Amino acid sequence: MPDSPKIAQKAPYPVEVTEGRSYFWCACGRSKRQPFCDGSHQGTGIEPVKYTAEASKKVFFCGCKHSATPPLCDGSHSKL
Repeated sequence: MPDSPKIAQKAPYPVEVTEGRSYFWCACGRSKRQPFCDGSHQGTGIEPVKYTAEASKKVFFCGCKHSATPPLCDGSHSKL
């Protein structure tokens, strides 16, 4: 059974993404490179989520790790 994700912060991470580039969002909340994976999930049973930017723009990656639409924020942090 996987561990529960740790809340990295109760707010999204605004990030300027580049069209065509892939990003690996930290789903476990343990990464020191939030909102991105640094390998800290090893042994947790939680894997990072790959996000490929469809356009160059600002997106909001989930910081609380409880979004129903990972890796992007859906406002779930307001209910924690």
